[in-house]
Amino acid sequence: MAYELFYWDGLQGRGEFVRLALEEAGADYIEVARAPDRDGFGTGAMMDVLKSRSEPHPPFAPPFLKDGDLVVAQTANILMYLGPKLGLAPKDEALRYVVNGLQLTIADMVTEAHDTHHPLAGGLYYEDQKDAAKVRAHDFIDNRIPKYMKYFERVLKQNPDGDAYLVGTALTYVDLSMFQLIDGLYYAFPLAMKHFGEHYPRLAALHDAVIARPKLAAYLESDRRIAHNEACIFRHYPELDKAVR
Repeated sequence: MAYELFYWDGLQGRGEFVRLALEEAGADYIEVARAPDRDGFGTGAMMDVLKSRSEPHPPFAPPFLKDGDLVVAQTANILMYLGPKLGLAPKDEALRYVVNGLQLTIADMVTEAHDTHHPLAGGLYYEDQKDAAKVRAHDFIDNRIPKYMKYFERVLKQNPDGDAYLVGTALTYVDLSMFQLIDGLYYAFPLAMKHFGEHYPRLAALHDAVIARPKLAAYLESDRRIAHNEACIFRHYPELDKAVR
């Protein structure tokens, strides 16, 4: 039975972190909101689950995943569930919690990246908070990107099994998520990220290694990979970007 992934059509968003794992594993899955021509699918079907009065454990928001009758919500939680099933989690159960902790830290940074263009209120348009967004974005570039990336670079460096992966000796879903985080930052802040590889060589190498994986390379070049856009988490507004040394 195919996994059913629920996320907004036309957006990478937080759903992309789950897609990357499914694609790398070659898993059979259906994007429910992106399949409007199939009976029982489309955005309406996703909304039916969100608004359901009969679902015993309804999700708050997408992304969420259905595996048979089980509904799993929240990106990090979905990946922790899928990781062992897809061969993208450490065999050592203790290390699975380390991977989940890193995934949650990535989620924290994703939220901060989103808040660069919506610093005052999610219900306001970007155009209604541009001045505040510029202040927030420049602080993010000057302080928050270095703080997070120095940490992740150190995690790679201190991995007892070598610096090719964040945890252990083989690729896990958190390596794919790290690629997605870096890729989103490259899109949103090309000036700020221009010298990323010089400052964080291990992270840059991980990013490039993920791109080179055959299944991921095929996915990234396919029409299944939604392009970054200004309705998503990572948005490129030139006025928010700035060069750094």
